Amino acid sequence: MILFPAIDLKNGQCVRLEQGDMARATVFNLNPAAQAQSFAAQGFEYLHVVDLDGAFAGKPMNAQAVEAMLKVVRMPVQLGGGIRDLATVEAWLAKGITRVIIGTAAVRDPAFVKEAAARFPGRVAVGLDARDGKVAVEGWAETSTVTALEIAQRFEDAGVAAIIFTDIARDGLLKGLNLDATIALADSISIPVIASGGLASIDDIKAMLSPRAKKLAGAIAGRALYDGRVDPAAALELIRTARAA
Repeated sequence: MILFPAIDLKNGQCVRLEQGDMARATVFNLNPAAQAQSFAAQGFEYLHVVDLDGAFAGKPMNAQAVEAMLKVVRMPVQLGGGIRDLATVEAWLAKGITRVIIGTAAVRDPAFVKEAAARFPGRVAVGLDARDGKVAVEGWAETSTVTALEIAQRFEDAGVAAIIFTDIARDGLLKGLNLDATIALADSISIPVIASGGLASIDDIKAMLSPRAKKLAGAIAGRALYDGRVDPAAALELIRTARAA
Protein backbone atom coordinates (compact mmCIF):
# COMPACT_ATOMS: atom_id res chain seq x y z
CA MET A 1 0.00 0.00 0.00
CA ILE A 2 1.42 3.35 -1.06
CA LEU A 3 0.18 6.68 0.32
CA PHE A 4 0.48 9.28 -2.43
CA PRO A 5 0.54 12.95 -1.35
CA ALA A 6 -1.27 15.05 -3.95
CA ILE A 7 -0.23 18.29 -5.58
CA ASP A 8 -2.95 19.84 -7.74
CA LEU A 9 -1.75 22.66 -9.98
CA LYS A 10 -3.80 25.71 -10.96
CA ASN A 11 -2.15 28.83 -12.37
CA GLY A 12 1.23 27.51 -11.27
CA GLN A 13 0.12 27.21 -7.65
CA CYS A 14 -0.58 24.25 -5.39
CA VAL A 15 -4.32 24.16 -4.68
CA ARG A 16 -7.10 21.84 -3.54
CA LEU A 17 -10.56 21.88 -5.07
CA GLU A 18 -13.89 20.87 -3.58
CA GLN A 19 -15.70 18.26 -5.71
CA GLY A 20 -13.54 19.22 -8.70
CA ASP A 21 -15.00 22.75 -8.87
CA MET A 22 -12.37 25.23 -10.11
CA ALA A 23 -14.35 28.05 -8.46
CA ARG A 24 -13.90 26.35 -5.09
CA ALA A 25 -10.10 26.27 -4.98
CA THR A 26 -7.98 26.85 -1.89
CA VAL A 27 -4.36 27.84 -2.48
CA PHE A 28 -2.06 25.94 -0.11
CA ASN A 29 1.35 26.77 -1.51
CA LEU A 30 2.50 29.33 -4.07
CA ASN A 31 5.57 27.17 -4.74
CA PRO A 32 4.75 23.60 -5.87
CA ALA A 33 8.43 22.62 -5.96
CA ALA A 34 8.80 23.58 -2.29
CA GLN A 35 5.67 21.56 -1.51
CA ALA A 36 7.12 18.55 -3.33
CA GLN A 37 10.36 18.91 -1.32
CA SER A 38 8.32 19.04 1.89
CA PHE A 39 6.53 15.81 1.04
CA ALA A 40 9.87 14.16 0.20
CA ALA A 41 11.34 15.30 3.52
CA GLN A 42 8.33 13.84 5.36
CA GLY A 43 9.21 10.42 3.96
CA PHE A 44 6.63 9.92 1.22
CA GLU A 45 7.82 7.62 -1.55
CA TYR A 46 5.64 8.50 -4.56
CA LEU A 47 4.12 11.86 -5.58
CA HIS A 48 0.73 12.34 -7.28
CA VAL A 49 0.43 15.49 -9.41
CA VAL A 50 -2.53 16.81 -11.41
CA ASP A 51 -2.44 19.68 -13.90
CA LEU A 52 -5.97 20.99 -13.29
CA ASP A 53 -5.76 23.66 -15.98
CA GLY A 54 -4.50 20.99 -18.37
CA ALA A 55 -7.48 18.76 -17.64
CA PHE A 56 -9.81 21.52 -18.81
CA ALA A 57 -7.64 22.70 -21.71
CA GLY A 58 -6.85 19.22 -23.02
CA LYS A 59 -3.12 19.94 -23.08
CA PRO A 60 -0.39 20.59 -20.48
CA MET A 61 -0.75 24.03 -18.89
CA ASN A 62 1.49 23.84 -15.80
CA ALA A 63 4.58 22.30 -17.36
CA GLN A 64 6.91 24.82 -15.74
CA ALA A 65 5.70 23.93 -12.25
CA VAL A 66 5.93 20.19 -12.96
CA GLU A 67 9.45 20.50 -14.34
CA ALA A 68 10.49 22.52 -11.27
CA MET A 69 9.25 19.68 -9.05
CA LEU A 70 11.12 17.07 -11.06
CA LYS A 71 14.34 19.01 -10.49
CA VAL A 72 14.08 18.98 -6.70
CA VAL A 73 12.72 15.54 -5.79
CA ARG A 74 14.05 12.07 -6.52
CA MET A 75 10.93 10.12 -5.69
CA PRO A 76 8.79 8.86 -8.58
CA VAL A 77 6.04 11.18 -9.79
CA GLN A 78 2.76 10.24 -11.46
CA LEU A 79 1.10 13.02 -13.45
CA GLY A 80 -2.39 13.54 -14.86
CA GLY A 81 -4.25 16.38 -16.54
CA GLY A 82 -4.41 17.18 -20.25
CA ILE A 83 -2.64 14.04 -21.47
CA ARG A 84 -4.61 13.24 -24.63
CA ASP A 85 -2.06 12.02 -27.21
CA LEU A 86 1.05 9.90 -27.58
CA ALA A 87 3.35 12.88 -28.12
CA THR A 88 2.38 14.29 -24.72
CA VAL A 89 2.90 10.90 -23.06
CA GLU A 90 6.35 10.58 -24.63
CA ALA A 91 7.31 14.15 -23.71
CA TRP A 92 6.43 13.76 -20.03
CA LEU A 93 8.13 10.38 -19.67
CA ALA A 94 11.25 11.81 -21.34
CA LYS A 95 11.25 14.69 -18.84
CA GLY A 96 11.32 12.28 -15.90
CA ILE A 97 7.69 11.57 -15.04
CA THR A 98 7.50 7.95 -13.85
CA ARG A 99 3.88 7.34 -14.78
CA VAL A 100 1.31 9.34 -16.72
CA ILE A 101 -2.38 9.25 -15.83
CA ILE A 102 -4.88 9.31 -18.68
CA GLY A 103 -8.43 10.32 -17.79
CA THR A 104 -10.69 11.88 -20.42
CA ALA A 105 -8.96 10.05 -23.28
CA ALA A 106 -9.60 6.73 -21.55
CA VAL A 107 -13.31 7.36 -22.16
CA ARG A 108 -13.04 9.04 -25.56
CA ASP A 109 -10.11 7.20 -27.13
CA PRO A 110 -9.38 3.82 -25.49
CA ALA A 111 -7.22 2.78 -28.46
CA PHE A 112 -4.77 5.57 -27.59
CA VAL A 113 -4.52 4.32 -24.00
CA LYS A 114 -3.86 0.77 -25.17
CA GLU A 115 -1.18 1.97 -27.59
CA ALA A 116 0.52 4.08 -24.91
CA ALA A 117 0.40 1.21 -22.39
CA ALA A 118 1.84 -1.19 -24.94
CA ARG A 119 4.63 1.19 -25.87
CA PHE A 120 5.46 2.14 -22.27
CA PRO A 121 4.66 -0.91 -20.09
CA GLY A 122 4.03 -0.07 -16.45
CA ARG A 123 4.15 3.67 -17.07
CA VAL A 124 0.54 4.43 -17.98
CA ALA A 125 -2.28 4.65 -15.44
CA VAL A 126 -5.95 5.37 -16.07
CA GLY A 127 -7.81 7.93 -13.97
CA LEU A 128 -11.49 7.15 -13.50
CA ASP A 129 -13.39 9.88 -11.71
CA ALA A 130 -16.98 8.93 -10.93
CA ARG A 131 -20.02 11.04 -10.13
CA ASP A 132 -23.05 8.95 -9.11
CA GLY A 133 -21.35 5.90 -10.60
CA LYS A 134 -20.74 7.47 -14.03
CA VAL A 135 -17.31 8.63 -15.18
CA ALA A 136 -16.76 12.39 -15.55
CA VAL A 137 -14.43 13.88 -18.19
CA GLU A 138 -12.95 17.22 -19.33
CA GLY A 139 -11.75 18.14 -15.85
CA TRP A 140 -14.98 16.71 -14.40
CA ALA A 141 -16.98 19.34 -16.29
CA GLU A 142 -18.94 16.66 -18.18
CA THR A 143 -20.39 13.34 -17.05
CA SER A 144 -20.33 10.41 -19.47
CA THR A 145 -22.86 7.59 -19.71
CA VAL A 146 -20.43 4.79 -18.81
CA THR A 147 -19.47 3.37 -15.42
CA ALA A 148 -15.97 3.13 -14.03
CA LEU A 149 -16.12 -0.66 -14.20
CA GLU A 150 -17.12 -0.63 -17.88
CA ILE A 151 -14.12 1.54 -18.74
CA ALA A 152 -11.70 -0.33 -16.48
CA GLN A 153 -12.65 -3.62 -18.14
CA ARG A 154 -11.64 -2.20 -21.54
CA PHE A 155 -8.04 -2.14 -20.35
CA GLU A 156 -7.72 -5.61 -18.85
CA ASP A 157 -4.57 -7.20 -20.31
CA ALA A 158 -3.57 -3.89 -21.96
CA GLY A 159 -0.58 -3.34 -19.67
CA VAL A 160 -2.13 -0.46 -17.70
CA ALA A 161 -0.16 0.00 -14.46
CA ALA A 162 -3.03 1.16 -12.26
CA ILE A 163 -6.55 2.52 -12.12
CA ILE A 164 -6.93 5.64 -9.96
CA PHE A 165 -10.56 5.72 -8.83
CA THR A 166 -11.91 9.01 -7.48
CA ASP A 167 -15.31 9.57 -5.93
CA ILE A 168 -15.97 13.16 -7.02
CA ALA A 169 -18.72 13.65 -4.42
CA ARG A 170 -16.12 13.23 -1.68
CA ASP A 171 -13.10 14.88 -3.27
CA GLY A 172 -11.70 17.73 -1.19
CA LEU A 173 -14.50 17.47 1.39
CA LEU A 174 -12.78 15.23 3.98
CA LYS A 175 -15.75 12.83 4.11
CA GLY A 176 -13.61 9.68 4.08
CA LEU A 177 -12.71 7.39 1.21
CA ASN A 178 -15.50 5.55 -0.61
CA LEU A 179 -13.91 2.20 0.10
CA ASP A 180 -17.00 0.15 -0.71
CA ALA A 181 -17.07 1.34 -4.32
CA THR A 182 -13.29 1.24 -4.66
CA ILE A 183 -12.96 -2.30 -3.30
CA ALA A 184 -15.87 -3.46 -5.49
CA LEU A 185 -14.00 -2.12 -8.52
CA ALA A 186 -10.71 -3.73 -7.44
CA ASP A 187 -12.44 -7.07 -6.90
CA SER A 188 -13.85 -6.97 -10.44
CA ILE A 189 -10.62 -6.35 -12.37
CA SER A 190 -7.01 -7.54 -12.33
CA ILE A 191 -5.48 -4.05 -12.67
CA PRO A 192 -4.24 -2.55 -9.36
CA VAL A 193 -6.61 0.13 -8.01
CA ILE A 194 -5.66 3.29 -6.09
CA ALA A 195 -8.31 4.99 -3.94
CA SER A 196 -8.82 8.74 -4.25
CA GLY A 197 -11.23 11.36 -3.01
CA GLY A 198 -12.14 12.23 0.58
CA LEU A 199 -9.29 10.75 2.65
CA ALA A 200 -9.87 12.52 5.95
CA SER A 201 -8.04 10.91 8.86
CA ILE A 202 -5.76 8.19 10.12
CA ASP A 203 -8.86 5.98 10.27
CA ASP A 204 -8.91 5.99 6.46
CA ILE A 205 -5.31 4.72 6.47
CA LYS A 206 -6.26 1.96 8.93
CA ALA A 207 -9.24 1.00 6.75
CA MET A 208 -6.94 0.81 3.71
CA LEU A 209 -4.76 -1.65 5.64
CA SER A 210 -7.67 -3.89 6.70
CA PRO A 211 -7.99 -7.37 5.18
CA ARG A 212 -10.98 -6.42 3.01
CA ALA A 213 -8.89 -3.73 1.28
CA LYS A 214 -5.90 -5.97 0.63
CA LYS A 215 -6.31 -5.75 -3.16
CA LEU A 216 -5.96 -1.94 -3.16
CA ALA A 217 -2.57 -0.64 -4.28
CA GLY A 218 -2.71 2.64 -2.41
CA ALA A 219 -4.55 5.87 -1.63
CA ILE A 220 -4.14 9.52 -2.51
CA ALA A 221 -4.15 12.11 0.26
CA GLY A 222 -4.68 15.80 -0.40
CA ARG A 223 -6.50 18.27 1.83
CA ALA A 224 -6.09 16.11 4.95
CA LEU A 225 -2.32 16.48 4.67
CA TYR A 226 -2.47 20.22 4.03
CA ASP A 227 -4.95 20.79 6.87
CA GLY A 228 -2.89 18.70 9.29
CA ARG A 229 -5.69 16.18 9.87
CA VAL A 230 -3.36 13.33 8.90
CA ASP A 231 0.07 13.25 10.51
CA PRO A 232 2.49 12.02 7.79
CA ALA A 233 4.84 10.32 10.26
CA ALA A 234 2.03 8.39 11.94
CA ALA A 235 0.44 7.39 8.62
CA LEU A 236 3.70 6.22 7.09
CA GLU A 237 4.63 4.30 10.24
CA LEU A 238 1.30 2.44 10.11
CA ILE A 239 2.00 1.46 6.50
CA ARG A 240 5.58 0.38 7.28
CA THR A 241 4.35 -1.77 10.16
CA ALA A 242 1.70 -3.39 7.97
CA ARG A 243 4.26 -4.15 5.28
CA ALA A 244 6.63 -5.72 7.78
CA ALA A 245 3.85 -7.94 9.09
